[in-house]
Amino acid sequence: MLGLKLATDPRWANAAEKSIDEILIDHAYCEQKAATTGISLIVQYPEFEEMVKVCTAIVAEEWGHFRKVLKELEKRGFKFGPQRKDVYVNELMKLITRGGDRNEQVAERLLLLAMIEARSCERFRVLSLNINDAYLKEFYHEFMVSEAGHYKTFIDLAKVYKGEEYVKKRWQEILDGEADIMRKLTPQGSRIH
Repeated sequence: MLGLKLATDPRWANAAEKSIDEILIDHAYCEQKAATTGISLIVQYPEFEEMVKVCTAIVAEEWGHFRKVLKELEKRGFKFGPQRKDVYVNELMKLITRGGDRNEQVAERLLLLAMIEARSCERFRVLSLNINDAYLKEFYHEFMVSEAGHYKTFIDLAKVYKGEEYVKKRWQEILDGEADIMRKLTPQGSRIH
């Protein structure tokens, strides 16, 4: 469904589980950034009424996810640590076409968000299938389902504003670029991306 061209090695989950505090901290920041990015999109493109309506609901959900991950950190006795630079997202941003009309700009941003959600979904799936902690298996399964829904929503919204053919072509280009990014990045057991 996601179309990702380079799958995460299931052994990543074993490395992640060894530093679950760092995974949860990174995950919390991913949720916080998803919420604030949604707000930014709404503020920058208020004329796109359907996108504003849909993203408003997603922002609320992402903020709820942030709170849920913070509670899990607290429950496990972990402190919410400092944010780390997200090299993956910074590299993905280089794949986005700049300029163009407002419809192209918003479509490109939506495709960027779709890719981030797709990779997060895939990573949460790997955790839900391979982590030993039974509670976290279910915890990450729920996040996987949510991220899959967000991925599809962002793709569908991009089609509303730029059309099926544009989105199909650009999505394939972004998938290719994302696979190259994944090949070049050093695997991080303590990071979602």
